[in-house]
Amino acid sequence: MLGIPDPTGNFAGLMRLYMVLHCDHESGNVSAMTTATVNSALSDLYYSLSAGLNGLAGPLHGLANQECLAWVLDTNAKFGGRPTKEQIKAYAEETLAAGRVIPGYGHAVLRVTDPRFDAFLAFGKKHMADDPVFATVANVFETVPDVLKTVHKIKDPWPNVDAGSGALLYHFGLTEPSYYTVLFSVSRALGVCSQAVMARTLGLPITRPKSVTTRWIQAEVAKAAAPKP
Repeated sequence: MLGIPDPTGNFAGLMRLYMVLHCDHESGNVSAMTTATVNSALSDLYYSLSAGLNGLAGPLHGLANQECLAWVLDTNAKFGGRPTKEQIKAYAEETLAAGRVIPGYGHAVLRVTDPRFDAFLAFGKKHMADDPVFATVANVFETVPDVLKTVHKIKDPWPNVDAGSGALLYHFGLTEPSYYTVLFSVSRALGVCSQAVMARTLGLPITRPKSVTTRWIQAEVAKAAAPKP
């Protein structure tokens, strides 16, 4: 349906992997949590899903793999197509010095390499090891975490799933990054719709976000401002 020639069947293999890996990860993300929240009000599943997928429009969620691919392509362009690890290290330091982040590295929850990144990396090494874009992704993985470890405020220097997925799609000729979010949406729908059906089956209650009082906020601010013992 994408119109991409696939004589070896490797692109189909990638899409099977992609659909599974991006399916869901325990509602710990914008799209899955939003779908579950709207569904908990007994809204129609289409309403619930559309609400969740709207969360994929932001650069910190559904557009993340585009940002990662753009940084890798910029790195390749800057150094003539196949940057060395030393050049990648220098560009990473330059990026951080400019007040920007290394896309795809660092995660609010994970404190290890995202296992989904490992799965994409293994697929790439098997089917496209010589591809210059993928080669940079692999070299970034071997270089950037050590650079990030020197930055005190960064707690997680490891890659998440988006650090490599865009490069694999790009290799097979899907070179329109704005379309990547569509694939992400198809995949995510598989997981969140399954969760929605199970939530109805189990009769789970409506989701109610916690709220706090102004007095609680004032107490927390005072606690944070208090001198450390």
